[in-house]
Amino acid sequence: MITIEDCLALSDLTEEEIDAIAEHEHLPAIIAAELGNCLAHLPGGIDHIRSMIRDDIAAARLRGDERHALRLSLVLMHLCREHPDSGTDVGHAAPQTA
Repeated sequence: MITIEDCLALSDLTEEEIDAIAEHEHLPAIIAAELGNCLAHLPGGIDHIRSMIRDDIAAARLRGDERHALRLSLVLMHLCREHPDSGTDVGHAAPQTA
């Protein structure tokens, strides 16, 4: 039987990146791992994952969860470091709102 760890290894993404996809798409981690795997291997897919994480950061900030927003910002920075040539998007975290 295939495990979540197997799916993570196949996706070229970290568990935290998969968790961010799961949060954004309201999916179980195993399904998010498959989605992440597909996106990670499509042109523009990493940029789409970056956008999901930015959306998650903005949502965390809107609900006042700065700790979660910071954690997601670190996830975004790691994704950008690991996939620097995936597109023109530089991967900055969503700006804070007033």
